[in-house]
Amino acid sequence: MCAILLSINPKHVESILNGTKRYEFRKRACKRRVEKILIYSTNPIMRVVGEAEVEEILIDAPEIIWKKTEKKSGIDKTFFDQYYEDRDQAIAYKLKNVKKYREPKELKEYGISNAPQSFQYIEES
Repeated sequence: MCAILLSINPKHVESILNGTKRYEFRKRACKRRVEKILIYSTNPIMRVVGEAEVEEILIDAPEIIWKKTEKKSGIDKTFFDQYYEDRDQAIAYKLKNVKKYREPKELKEYGISNAPQSFQYIEES
């Protein structure tokens, strides 16, 4: 199974964990087929706080992605438009089976010393 570790703002992490944000948006798609996302909550948390399975990966023009995801995006249109400004492609990972860890994990438990700028592949058995 291929998993990626994503660095996500704590505000968005909370929205993912409480179910109001069902999509995680990115500017670039992973080259490998991703089945799971490990959720790293950035400063001040700085821990892997949960995980989610990837139900589907949507790749299209930003306007089309927004129309498909807006109801469960967990963000507003202004934020979305700023994020994809001057981009002709948007990527949205549709999340399912989101699980919050009882005990957040440190990056070193995954053999990682620094949080990734965008993502990092994690090999899982």
